[in-house]
Amino acid sequence: MEIFGWGLIIISFVIGFIGLVYPIIPSVIFIVGGFLLYGVFFSFAELPWWFWLIEVLFVILLFGADMMANAFGVKKYGGSKAGIWGSTIGLLIGPIVLPFAGIILGPFLGAIIAELLFARTSIKQAIKTGFGSVIGFLTSVITKGIVQIVMIVIFFWVV
Repeated sequence: MEIFGWGLIIISFVIGFIGLVYPIIPSVIFIVGGFLLYGVFFSFAELPWWFWLIEVLFVILLFGADMMANAFGVKKYGGSKAGIWGSTIGLLIGPIVLPFAGIILGPFLGAIIAELLFARTSIKQAIKTGFGSVIGFLTSVITKGIVQIVMIVIFFWVV
C-alpha cells in the first residue's frame, strides 16, 4: 500500500509540472493534491500547521503570478487589455487546437488578433504585443516551476 500511495503522490507532482506548459491543467492543485494524498495514505500529523501556511501562501503566489506575468508581458510591449484577454484565451485554446505548437502560438496569435480587432492597433504593434505575451508566458512557466520545486522540497524536508 505504501508503494501505491507514493506512486500516486509522485504522479500528482508530475502532472503538476505538466500543467506548467499546459495551462488547462491546474498545476498547483495537483501539487497540493500530492500533499493531501500523503495525509490520506500516511499521516496528516507529520505535516505541521506551518507547512500548510507556507504552502497556502505559495498557492496564492502562484495564482497571482500566473495572471500578473501574462499581463506584464503584454503591457511591457505596449499591449492593451484586449491583448491581455486575447493572450489568455489563446493560451487556453492554443494547446487544444495545436497540441505542441499551440502552447506558444496560442497566446501569440490571441494577443495579435485581439489587438487588431478590438484595440485597432497597427500590425507592427500587434506583433510586438504578441511577442510580449509569449515572454510573459515563458516567464510565468519558469517562475511557477521554481515555486513548485520549492513547495515539493519543503514537503520532502518535512516528511
